[in-house]
Amino acid sequence: MNSGLSAEFTALLPRIETLVVVLFFALFAMSFDFISGYTGYLSFGHAAFYGTGAYLVALAANDKLPLLGPETPFMLLLVLAGVAAAALALAIGSVSFRLSGVYFAMITLGFSQVLYVFVRDWDFVSTAPRDGVAVTEKLEGFQIGVPGVDALNVAIGQLTGDSVEGLLGFITLSPTEVSFYAIGAVVLVCYLAMQRLVHSPFGRTLIAIRENEERARAIGYNTYAYKLRAFVASGFFAGVAGALFVGFRRSVTPENGFYFLVAGDALLVSIIGGFGTLAGPLYGELFDAGVREFLSKEGGGGGLLPYLRANVGDATLATDIYNGLTVAEATDTFLNGHAALYVGLLFVLFVLYVPNGLLGTARDRMGGTLSKAVPRRLRRWFDG
Repeated sequence: MNSGLSAEFTALLPRIETLVVVLFFALFAMSFDFISGYTGYLSFGHAAFYGTGAYLVALAANDKLPLLGPETPFMLLLVLAGVAAAALALAIGSVSFRLSGVYFAMITLGFSQVLYVFVRDWDFVSTAPRDGVAVTEKLEGFQIGVPGVDALNVAIGQLTGDSVEGLLGFITLSPTEVSFYAIGAVVLVCYLAMQRLVHSPFGRTLIAIRENEERARAIGYNTYAYKLRAFVASGFFAGVAGALFVGFRRSVTPENGFYFLVAGDALLVSIIGGFGTLAGPLYGELFDAGVREFLSKEGGGGGLLPYLRANVGDATLATDIYNGLTVAEATDTFLNGHAALYVGLLFVLFVLYVPNGLLGTARDRMGGTLSKAVPRRLRRWFDG
């Protein structure tokens, strides 16, 4: 019985490698939600900041940037990636926020595509720039922790990383698990920083701009300045997310760095998780990645097809359903490998029937944020 439950959980839950990707891309999606969800200005070119952070780390690690090289602490590169992306956001935002609505979305998209084509054809970044940049100089891995204190640093990355044995006397972590917790710590700090901004007077002003910008302007707020500051802050966290991406994957291409569909994925998971909730994109990305992996043909370590092969008999898989179509063939034809199709259908259903997303709907049902509503309900349950 226990083995059966274990197999079901293995099939449903994403792999640890997938969860690491969920973390750094969720940070990017949260940075997208910070500007788009709290001001109402859709930044379709947000991938420009993600790609800037990613390429800065990759080029520095390959000793292609002045003053920065493979010996530069990764924690410093994280900050510099955010600063570079914030500077780019300042330049783009100073022009883009002179427009509004669909025009703002299109001009940010245009800036992003210009950068995408520029990097794709720029020989400086690589001998084959269309293929992106792979980290070849820094072989020992990127370190997350306290710079200069070896005991408080761990290496992250798919190909290189530290394993931890005997933590607290009995916990052993694989290199990928170390990457998960180390990257998760950085994402948590960034999330808390964005939360602090959202719940500050600055954040409340952004919400006022989203609800009625003309009224906010009429009562004396410089809405242009507020939007630009939010855009710069959003760009900073997007750059950090791109840096984490390269720290783990150790490579970046124009397609997964600067291409506009990267921002499209952030929009998708933000709507699924809950637009204007900040934490919602994390749930949306986890949902999206989980569905894609569950319906993937690969299914390494999980997924529907490996589960059926391991737990359903050959006779059942060979059972004829209709006109020679077997159970195995129907599963392969209609389910496995079509994750993008079903995610698209789920996205349409979310827009139509769950417009507030997973977290937004949960907050509506609970009567407030979960951090406040759950303890309140628990107290009522215990008192009652």
